[in-house]
Amino acid sequence: MTPIEELLKPLLRDVPDFPKPGILFKDITPLLAHSEARKKVVVAIATHFQHQNIQAIAAVEARGFIFGSLIAQELFIPFIPIRKSGKLPYKKISEEYSLEYGKASIEMHVDAVTTGTRVLMHDDLLATGGTATAAGNMINKLGAVVAGYSFIINLDFLPGKTLLKQRFGIDPHFLISF
Repeated sequence: MTPIEELLKPLLRDVPDFPKPGILFKDITPLLAHSEARKKVVVAIATHFQHQNIQAIAAVEARGFIFGSLIAQELFIPFIPIRKSGKLPYKKISEEYSLEYGKASIEMHVDAVTTGTRVLMHDDLLATGGTATAAGNMINKLGAVVAGYSFIINLDFLPGKTLLKQRFGIDPHFLISF
């Protein structure tokens, strides 16, 4: 186990049957309360991507926003919010996707990126890959490039990692796997 895994494992809480029966939710709230661990997560992810010419970070609400904006700040690059449908006030594009427990839709502003912008997509957890794929599809539709995927947690028993590799040719980066 790596030092970051040793630090993170005790700070991730399992919540059974949330948001519906049969789902074991990985709660990052205890990690958020630990300032040293929070900073180490940001530095570890920023360090991994610092030489990959990342020009912006996009993250999906709500948990993805927390670390996505901190990583963008660490790398001194723009942050792009990707929100649940109906939350953005300006012209937007949307993408529907399947979750492990239902369907959802996300949106981003049409002027969030320009053609060729190299975007790092960040979220707290990779499960089936539905959210990450939908976000990547929107980034590509606007002419930008998904330059990488970043997650704190990977649920290795679900197909997200394989899906992103097949769809975007990218091996997602994550700090801890279950």
